[in-house]
Amino acid sequence: MTQALEKTAPSDRRQRGNRRQPNARPVGVPYIVRNIPTYDILSEENLLRIEATADRILAEVGIEFRDDEVALAHWKRAGARVDGLKVTFEPGMLKEILASAPSEFTQHARNPAHNVQIGGKNVVFAPSYGSPFVMDLDRGRRYGTLEDFQNLIKLGQSSPWLHHSGGTICEPVDVPVNKRHLDMVYSHIKYSDRCFMGSVTAEDRAEESIEMARILFGADFVDRNCVILGNVNVNSPLVWDGTMTKALRAYARANQAAVIVPFILGGAMGPVTNAGAIAQAYAETMAGCALTQLERKGAPVIFGNFLSSMSLRSGSPTFGTPEPAIGSMVIGQLARRLKLPLRCAGNFSNSKLPDGQAMQEGLMSMLSAIHCGANFILHSAGFLDGLLSMSYEKFVMDTDLCGALHSYLAGVVVDDNTLAMDAFLEVGPGSHFLGSGHTMRNYTTAFWDSALSDNEPFEKWSEEGGSTDMATRANRLWKKTLAEFEAPALDEAKDEELKDYVTRTKASRDDAWY
Repeated sequence: MTQALEKTAPSDRRQRGNRRQPNARPVGVPYIVRNIPTYDILSEENLLRIEATADRILAEVGIEFRDDEVALAHWKRAGARVDGLKVTFEPGMLKEILASAPSEFTQHARNPAHNVQIGGKNVVFAPSYGSPFVMDLDRGRRYGTLEDFQNLIKLGQSSPWLHHSGGTICEPVDVPVNKRHLDMVYSHIKYSDRCFMGSVTAEDRAEESIEMARILFGADFVDRNCVILGNVNVNSPLVWDGTMTKALRAYARANQAAVIVPFILGGAMGPVTNAGAIAQAYAETMAGCALTQLERKGAPVIFGNFLSSMSLRSGSPTFGTPEPAIGSMVIGQLARRLKLPLRCAGNFSNSKLPDGQAMQEGLMSMLSAIHCGANFILHSAGFLDGLLSMSYEKFVMDTDLCGALHSYLAGVVVDDNTLAMDAFLEVGPGSHFLGSGHTMRNYTTAFWDSALSDNEPFEKWSEEGGSTDMATRANRLWKKTLAEFEAPALDEAKDEELKDYVTRTKASRDDAWY
């Protein structure tokens, strides 16, 4: 049904996607191919010490797998020691198992122009994930609904700076717990033509998400290609519960990618010190990634990480702080040594408003994702309130930041045009470059142009612009975007088949609200 993108295409599209004509809508790209190096902060000696500590955790402490006998049988056949639910591993064993996982893979979208390449030098931005609440400047904080969920998909689809529709952008709490995944997956398919994620909250919900992907793409195509992701979390410290492992096994069985993510709050679910938390996260993630390979050798998998700090005075989680940000750099180095695609960090904040705190914390953590070499960056847009709330205003503010990061990741191009020798010869000493031929040839593509920043003189901002701040401008922009939104075309027969599947599946069970 779809074809993988040609390897030469993304770079060209990326360069065009960084810029726009004045007053014109910017052109999006399917994903970014980074043109700047990763930032490696630890020496070989220190990386080996962290890996050795992780090996000791795996061999001497072990990990509990609260799954069925199938999962434990996988580990026994692989040579691990199984004692009840606790599994311990010889040093190097998990690395050997992980050798079969692809270092890079394509996730296919229903619009092949929006296929994404995950791994290598590629960077994919996806919205935030998992918030029970939504907020905006007009109505404040409230529980999310299906309408909010669909609105956020539409905002993501409308942004040229995101590449992926994401997953549970917010929880639609007006739909029963055991049925909402059907509406969520259908909404991603209906209102976006980009790649998307499915449910992981129960094995049958994961399987039903995958079945909807089979309806959309065809069963044979899905068996051969990745079309849907499932984001699964470790119950840190050192526990994989059955809900998560059954979901990750369902995705792996179907040759779909599980994103394996420990969520470690330093001082609570892991050590308060960075190196110890990194060693723990490394051990937990390797074990989850390896289980996908035991379920189906060669299945795509993403090595994930979510380091966070906490207030040791109150016990509250903190986000966007420097220690987890710099820790992400080490996670990037470790993932590259395993040759696995990486999901790490994102745009995190504990602020309750789309304000200075939100952008300070968000930029701190987002730049760590950029520099650590993350390939799939979940939580790129909308994260507020310690991930409890998705903010409409923060969503469009963050996508604007993602636009700036497209240009940042493009690096500095050095060629005859960018060295501008012809401009120096034309302008000479003491003149200006505004009207030069070089400027006229490059002015529409030279700089990224924010859709939200106000760069006018103070007097114009005050008198004509109404002295607005960025959050107010973002409020206007998301409303305008939703008012003008048009859903991408979807094959009518596929749409009817999907709606019929959702209706029949919902009718097969009673509503459950917990």
